[in-house]
Amino acid sequence: MKDSISPFSISIPQDQLDDLSARLSGIRWPDAETVGDNSQGLPLAYAKELATYWEQHYDWRRCERVMNDRDQFTTVIDDIEIHFHHIKSPHPSARPLLITHGWPGSTVEFLKVIEPLTHPTDHSGTESDAFHLVIPSLPGFGFSGKPKQAGVGIEAIARMWAKLMSRLGYGHYLAQGGDWGAVVTEALAATDPAHCNGIHLNLLIAVPSGEDLQSMTAEEQQWLADIQSFDALETGYSRQQATRPQTIGYGLADSPVGQMAWIVEKFWSWVDFEKDGAEKLEQVLSKDELLDNVMMYWLNNAATSSARLYWESYGKINRESIDVPVGCSAFPGDMPSPGRRLMSKRFTNIIYWNELPKGGHFAAFEQPELYVTELRRCFEGFLGQ
Repeated sequence: MKDSISPFSISIPQDQLDDLSARLSGIRWPDAETVGDNSQGLPLAYAKELATYWEQHYDWRRCERVMNDRDQFTTVIDDIEIHFHHIKSPHPSARPLLITHGWPGSTVEFLKVIEPLTHPTDHSGTESDAFHLVIPSLPGFGFSGKPKQAGVGIEAIARMWAKLMSRLGYGHYLAQGGDWGAVVTEALAATDPAHCNGIHLNLLIAVPSGEDLQSMTAEEQQWLADIQSFDALETGYSRQQATRPQTIGYGLADSPVGQMAWIVEKFWSWVDFEKDGAEKLEQVLSKDELLDNVMMYWLNNAATSSARLYWESYGKINRESIDVPVGCSAFPGDMPSPGRRLMSKRFTNIIYWNELPKGGHFAAFEQPELYVTELRRCFEGFLGQ
């Protein structure tokens, strides 16, 4: 039936897990990097350590159980089956909140914040902090379907999300995102302002005008230098995915270690930890958590379909002004923050701004307590929306 919503439960066939185990037992490794850091990519020693753990100790069924304990559904929107968590709060005053992940993330990022956001009185909050959560997998990611035709870029996804919230019966809602999720959230605010009453972002991007470049403060000039350095050192993957997603997909679809390294290298670079050893990374995210996220790509053969989002939208984002209320949280380990003044050039109604002491690109995954606090403080200003 059109517009129907069906309950969903993850149940990966055992032969898929057996195939993964067989592939992990026959890895052909590259030679080691010639430097003592990660400037050439994910260090070989850690790749071997993580792959060994994956083969010998990792338990996908644990992750499967955890995800199945959070209500999941599917529905077809614009001919694509969309997978999403929909977890309702018991509090009658709860407000609907749509949360969108990015690449190389997944809905796994948000498992630790579901309970505090839906049951805040059990987690140092009040009833006014309660949300009904909608957490979809982007098209081509996770357990969502894969687009069969070109054209499913950021604006198309935002329109799909607006239809999803309407289909769930939410006439008004809030939205949040980081990475591509932030860009989808911005597009949602631009395309559905009658229903999207406010947004929160933890990826902060500004594109200065020529006039802005002539009047930058010292802090903004430092941001510009930092973002240029980030672009030079950290975005090679995005250029590959934006130009030849099909080509990169062959190796990633065939090799679990290739898929693992392609994803975990970004966690090594973008998680906020001291970059002098894997043990420090695992003080923030465990091997199990890193691999749970990798499995969302491997089990669904989503390397190519997720990379195509870059081909569709990288460098093609609409930068028209957004007037709905906006909250911004700048985590220090994420992309350099342009600062409030430059952000306000596009976002005309910033009602919440905070710069955090720790945390990186995967805020909800890395620092769930800080992430929850940021959303609570931000959306306090949206009460009544």
